[in-house]
Amino acid sequence: MSQISHLKTIFSPMINLQLAVDFLKYRLKAKTRHGVHSPFTYCLVDQVIYDFQAKKVYADIEKLRSELVRDMRSITITDHNDGSLLNKNKQKKVSALARNILKPARVDQLIHRLVADLNPGNIIESGTCLGITTAYLAKAAPNARVISIEECPETAAIALENLKNLQIQNTEICVGNFDELLPDIIKNIPELDLILINGRHTKEAILNYFQCCLPKLSERSIMIFHHIHRSKEMNRAWEHIKEHPEVSVTIDLFQIGLVFVKKGQAKEDFAIRF
Repeated sequence: MSQISHLKTIFSPMINLQLAVDFLKYRLKAKTRHGVHSPFTYCLVDQVIYDFQAKKVYADIEKLRSELVRDMRSITITDHNDGSLLNKNKQKKVSALARNILKPARVDQLIHRLVADLNPGNIIESGTCLGITTAYLAKAAPNARVISIEECPETAAIALENLKNLQIQNTEICVGNFDELLPDIIKNIPELDLILINGRHTKEAILNYFQCCLPKLSERSIMIFHHIHRSKEMNRAWEHIKEHPEVSVTIDLFQIGLVFVKKGQAKEDFAIRF
């Protein structure tokens, strides 16, 4: 598969020229596990990121995804006020959301493996959407407390229905404004284990969420940012996070970025081919 064909597979129908340019830059600098000399990062790449063996848990969630792609119900999308790819306050079919907004299965499954490897006690997700990623998070750590934030009430209702269908019971969906709910949720959590940021995609919002979570990150914490190359603004936000003095390791997988704050770890930024 050519690089551009791969990009279309990942992002269609969101592809644009800037995204294509950013993807080609990423592919040119990205390494495989064999180009990584950090023991921590090499193990993560070799044992988790490149573990492409199908897991039993994938089948049920992907079956549900297929059903959502055929779901012709219409819901009203609440204005996210962030330059969303969806038309604001418009009726949208669930099928359109499933096709165009959900992360690709390979990315959700990677997130699942990262969670299973970490075995966190708590997980915070911003941007529930239809609950597919939420399901992967919850199934990866069945004993964890999973809190997901969704701004659109009707989308959240579909997500709750989907989680119930998958018999997932360790999740809470909080409906409301990300900027208000995230600080309120984390203030009562002494230490954040895993945080997935997939809500508003502006530089200001992303950096606010990062700064909000940073004081509660530990040596074992992971922050995952989705769509780090979605726009020039997101590129700048990602670069700012990489440069932060408390960040020790970042891993750019193009669609998502991983952030670690391991004290004593040499500061390194990796682009890993995925």
